[in-house]
Amino acid sequence: YGASEGLETLVVEREAIGGQAGTSSLVRNYLGFPTGISGGDLAERAYHQAWTFGADFLIGREVTGLRRLDGHLCLTLSDGREAQARSVILAVGIKYRRLDLPELEKHAGAGVYYGAAVSEARGVAGQQVYVVGGGNSAGQAAMHLAKYASHVTMLVRRPSLSDTMSDYLIKEIEADETVEVRPNTVVVGGGGDYRLRWLELEDRETGERKRVEAGGLFVLIGGKPHTEWLPPEIVCDEEGYIVTGQDLLEAGAYRGAWPLERQPLPVETSMPGVFAVGDVRHESIKRVASAVGEGSIAVSYLHRYLSTL
Repeated sequence: YGASEGLETLVVEREAIGGQAGTSSLVRNYLGFPTGISGGDLAERAYHQAWTFGADFLIGREVTGLRRLDGHLCLTLSDGREAQARSVILAVGIKYRRLDLPELEKHAGAGVYYGAAVSEARGVAGQQVYVVGGGNSAGQAAMHLAKYASHVTMLVRRPSLSDTMSDYLIKEIEADETVEVRPNTVVVGGGGDYRLRWLELEDRETGERKRVEAGGLFVLIGGKPHTEWLPPEIVCDEEGYIVTGQDLLEAGAYRGAWPLERQPLPVETSMPGVFAVGDVRHESIKRVASAVGEGSIAVSYLHRYLSTL
């Protein structure tokens, strides 16, 4: 959107275009794709579209610092270079949360996967696999794995999926005989030789533990916002999500964070001229459509900000 509206736009991406959405096996609730589209395909289309409009990309780089310099915003990159801009949009997303189980961490990439259902699904063909998580990403992963695995078991900490998953996806899972949902269940252990072979599960209500064979464990339990590098001028909530707009003026922890007399723009951070969109924003809706929408809105408000300079 920035490039399409005539702004000189630079995208700095430390890993792959699309972030968490780019790893989704199938995005079913995005406008214009009635049968769904893989997150990777959607991200690739977005990249080519932005490039066609003239956006520049730095892939495999990371922004490590942000400060004001002579009226501009200065970004420090991981390779030591710097980039200056009149405005910055933070769409840094979140990092997958990991299971705090050392015996499983040593099998990461060898039976234990974080958000990798698409790329690893064929590798578990004919095997029994487990998915940890109760959100849309976990449900999409389970449905994709069901095309290859002999059986997919979803391990959910809550009593049901209704509080964390879209209704259409719950119905698809209920209709698929290959997918089983095991509520009130957590992973407490596991192991194998050179790759994962078994898991130990615990029923949170009874405390009963059971050892099961496992050909793969796919963990999709939310994420941590990638905001630890931000300067103190940008206010974040207790979980690290960026506070924006009117939330900066509310009574309580964020009062006084906004430094100017004018009101902050809706997705503007406490550092004027810096905007935040997508999953990294405080109380954001964790959906692809809302993240894309916030990106277009941010560019609109960015123009308004630039007109004041």
